[in-house]
Amino acid sequence: MILINNVTKKFGTNIILENINLKLQEGNIYGFVGKNGSGKTILFKMIAGFMAPTNGEIKVYNKIIGKDVDFPTSCGIIIESPGFINNLSGYKNLKLLSDINKTISEDEIRKYMNFFGLDPYDKKKVKNYSLGMKQKLGLIQALMEDPKILILDEPMNALEEETVIKVRELLKKIKKEKIILLSSHNKEDIDLLCDRIYHVKDRHINICNESAE
Repeated sequence: MILINNVTKKFGTNIILENINLKLQEGNIYGFVGKNGSGKTILFKMIAGFMAPTNGEIKVYNKIIGKDVDFPTSCGIIIESPGFINNLSGYKNLKLLSDINKTISEDEIRKYMNFFGLDPYDKKKVKNYSLGMKQKLGLIQALMEDPKILILDEPMNALEEETVIKVRELLKKIKKEKIILLSSHNKEDIDLLCDRIYHVKDRHINICNESAE
């Protein structure tokens, strides 16, 4: 469970989010909609431990982010442009990441790459990847270790329709034991996937609906 308790985020005198309270539970896909700059990405970064709230606290599975732990455990993240080592291939990038926790085999990495239409044996360096290929690689690194939490900020960017459909089906399939946070400017993604939708506007987060079904 993720508990967001009276969280405010300021930059100088500029208040981005104010007194946010949310309870996010397993088995749900939560959609966050709003204009660019409304605070969606800031919220995601605070939950991921990339940024600290000005006031309030965020608890992930009873651990306060920034106090009990620096980052939530078992969390897959794609926020903004995925960062990889440009002079390595896609497979080598994923292998390096997998070596940190050692929870996924080389065969499993290859299966994920094949699922997303990337050739694990391709020697092409990531710096020569298209935007769509980089986005696929970012999704693989977020998903491949089967995390309890997925934080997906505009995950469908630059993806062809065939891959978008596959990602939607995958998220529906795996959501049962996960907390999935999703932001997208594509209304269809939000409507088809999300159990609960929040509107981020004027420093506040308000619920739009209980279910997209």
